[in-house]
Amino acid sequence: MKDFNGSTAVYGIIGDPVEHSISPFMQTSAMEKMGFNGVYLPFHVLPEHLEKAIGGMKALNISGLNVTSPHKQNVIRYLDRISDAAEVIGAVNTIVNDSGALYGDNTDVYGYIQGVLKMGKTDVLPEIVCIFGAGGAARGVIYGCAMREEVRKIFIMNRTLSKAQIIADEFSRITGKHIMAFPSDDSKIRDIVPATGLVINTTTIGQLPDAGVSPVPDPSVFHKGQIVSDIITAPVKTKYLRDAEERGALTVNGLPMLAYQGARSLSIWTGMDAPEDYMLTIVRKHFDES
Repeated sequence: MKDFNGSTAVYGIIGDPVEHSISPFMQTSAMEKMGFNGVYLPFHVLPEHLEKAIGGMKALNISGLNVTSPHKQNVIRYLDRISDAAEVIGAVNTIVNDSGALYGDNTDVYGYIQGVLKMGKTDVLPEIVCIFGAGGAARGVIYGCAMREEVRKIFIMNRTLSKAQIIADEFSRITGKHIMAFPSDDSKIRDIVPATGLVINTTTIGQLPDAGVSPVPDPSVFHKGQIVSDIITAPVKTKYLRDAEERGALTVNGLPMLAYQGARSLSIWTGMDAPEDYMLTIVRKHFDES
């Protein structure tokens, strides 16, 4: 059991709900491995209490917070400054308390890209990327991919084409990359996905309790040489990933993103190198046993 004292730095995660989060165990275990005197706790914060919670962060001298749903966007108004990435994405998942000045950042971008590169055993992403979804999670993934020099084209596929078109226009302007929007109907999926090197699901399609569905109805579009990833963590292997794996694609589930975004937050807070691979091991063990 770790000893705590008056010098123990306090970190945590705010969300609604937050009871399901494994971040407290993952982060506190990582701090212990680093020899860092800190603890990480879950804080259930209702939307109507968000402003007070952020004020309490200052009052209680909490060193840092992670932010999860539904607060990632609304929390920005209560911060003193945010990173360029957080501003473009429109979401903050990491807050640093710098002597009472609150700084917001977004480590989901790093977490996703690092997960794909490490699990894909590569230093570069494929040149052509296809992303399903046009929500907040999609924005972070699109930004992360677009900022990679090797990525030339990004195709956004969404049931509501207008939402995808707005994001495509915005990020084309910001990044200078070739980004296009398409409806995620069967015909367009059959046209686009086979020619794509990296296929990403950022939607909740296939998430429990609806584990029997996939954003890609026709699995024949997957093939060997592709990287197919899903940000969903429950189930760990979605139907979408199973279909891709059966056709020879390399698949990446949502666990690496969860671990690596947390590791990046920990490094920002402490100024130390977080044990990324150890944190991924903890995450995988948890989901194997849950």
